[in-house]
Amino acid sequence: MPVLSIHSHVVYGHVGNDAAAFGLRRLGVEAWQIDTVRLSNHPGHGACTGGATEAGEIAALTDGLADLGVLDGCDAVLAGYLGTAAQAEPIAAAVQRVRAARPGALAVVDPIMGDPGPGRYVADTVADAVAERLVPRADLVTPNGFELGELTGLPVGSRAEALTAARALLACGPRMVLATSLPTDGDSVEMLAATADAAWAVRVPHLRFAVAPNGAGDLLAGLVTGWLVRGAALADALLAAADAVHEVLLATRDAGRRELTLVQAQDALAAPRRNAERIVLDKG
Repeated sequence: MPVLSIHSHVVYGHVGNDAAAFGLRRLGVEAWQIDTVRLSNHPGHGACTGGATEAGEIAALTDGLADLGVLDGCDAVLAGYLGTAAQAEPIAAAVQRVRAARPGALAVVDPIMGDPGPGRYVADTVADAVAERLVPRADLVTPNGFELGELTGLPVGSRAEALTAARALLACGPRMVLATSLPTDGDSVEMLAATADAAWAVRVPHLRFAVAPNGAGDLLAGLVTGWLVRGAALADALLAAADAVHEVLLATRDAGRRELTLVQAQDALAAPRRNAERIVLDKG
């Protein structure tokens, strides 16, 4: 059950592929990594070194997989952080090539643009490339609340508004939307999954940090992708992934760490305790 994971890489920490691909492997899913950037650490630390992968190198690496004759065994493409707008083109081409080799392969786009609160942290050209070149080609899109608003131009200040925005995003091409980091009463964190005819919300207890660790959304997208290629329904994949990410965040908080304690808490990725509450919004 291989997944081609095209995402960022850091030497220190667990964000991008270092969260998503790790989660996939702990679910027993093979992860083929292409890194869009190679950085010493997450920029949230205040400084980092490294840079973006050339778009041509992403295309060449995909060519290599095609020449090897393995794309017909790829069950999904997971596209995450883009270092440059130009990377959208070879990533979109990779999705097309995998689908041509393996009809029915899943395309997951984590449209990384910014976060609720801080707002946009990628260049406008990158955000536009994600919205125009990748989101319409996706089967599943996994925006956070800020990104859902950016992609649709709609407010997401309540669950009802988030569901309306998710349904609007479905009209852009994807058949599934999973929205994270949605506004709640402050004591919980809410996620929402929607298809054309059904919708669910998932709530987990809110954990407070002095400095919130990065990478939880990357890990969630990887785990959801892994559960889907293993045959789980979207609602079940979200519930299992939400439980697992909560366990990792709890371990990170208890350890007083700035980075996810992903290695130390890895056993929870495949078999987490039940922390999440599922709420059916639309049975279809």
